[in-house]
Amino acid sequence: MANDTNPARRERAALCDLFLELGPDQPTLCGEWTTRDLAAHLVIRERRPDAAVGILVSKAAGYTEKVQAGVADAEWSDLVDTVRSGPPFWSPTRIAAVDALANTAEFFVHHEDVRRAQPTWEPRSLDDDLVDALYDVLKKTGKRFVSKSPVGIVLEPDDDHSPITVKQAEPSVTVRGPVGELVMFVHGRQERAAVELFGDDESVAAANSASFGI
Repeated sequence: MANDTNPARRERAALCDLFLELGPDQPTLCGEWTTRDLAAHLVIRERRPDAAVGILVSKAAGYTEKVQAGVADAEWSDLVDTVRSGPPFWSPTRIAAVDALANTAEFFVHHEDVRRAQPTWEPRSLDDDLVDALYDVLKKTGKRFVSKSPVGIVLEPDDDHSPITVKQAEPSVTVRGPVGELVMFVHGRQERAAVELFGDDESVAAANSASFGI
């Protein structure tokens, strides 16, 4: 997969490699989830639409947790292989454009969730095509992730990509940093995102503590 031209597939493969390297019981940035829990979540998301609804609808969360616990009981290497194999034949994400929109940020963020939960993690340099793909996802879906923000949010990449207003409101906060870090920020990983925030102190504090993500 190292030479795969699809950034989403590369992040999927890299995450699966890291899963196998670290094992099933390592921490992640996803609350109390271990690497096993995260892998089971990814399987549910792609292969169990009956249970995946609980990811978005709180009333169905109990059923989702029950199904996810069953999936997590699989032998570790088999569970990782299922994640690595990608969506089933009937999934819309088999279509390249849908895969890019639905999975590029998903697998990038969860890859970082595992990497950054390790005590010896270090920043990594992202390939240009991954940065471009993540920026495209920010433009198309960023508003959804910060919809609960109490203040306006402008994302300002520190490269040649244009700023994106993801929440139109006053007062407003500008979040500046690499595209990948902006993705982490809007996905609710504010404490682990290497960004700078510009605005009045109260607004910056509100943006840093807001409930972002789905």
